[in-house]
Amino acid sequence: MIYKLYGTTYQSVDINFDAKAMNEVGFRRNREASFSEDELESRFEQIEVRELVAEAEGDVQTETEQAMLNSLEAALTKALSALPDGGVAVIENESGHDYPKPRQEIKNVIVEGENRLRFEYTVSPALRVALYSARS
Repeated sequence: MIYKLYGTTYQSVDINFDAKAMNEVGFRRNREASFSEDELESRFEQIEVRELVAEAEGDVQTETEQAMLNSLEAALTKALSALPDGGVAVIENESGHDYPKPRQEIKNVIVEGENRLRFEYTVSPALRVALYSARS
């Protein structure tokens, strides 16, 4: 399960990566579970922190951005698969401080004698996910 800190409470969230949203790298609270900030240290032990990045390149802006977001989601899903039973993942990036955002670079290329745009997307800063196992 994925958690994100809201105030002094970690609340469970669902992945919500959408190229058409204002906050493309998003998480939506699902209110399935929560625990206080103090409980994190007492209930769980940190295994590792992963920094996830993604990139994509293409001819259509929204499709390229969504492909980059899909790649980031796949990296997050892979990280979650490494969690032991009873483990949790915590999104460590803080909104308004170091939150990941898509970065776009546009290049002019010539294809068959015509000018075309080529879009390159990356996410910066990296999405930091801390993986925790349940304490014995």
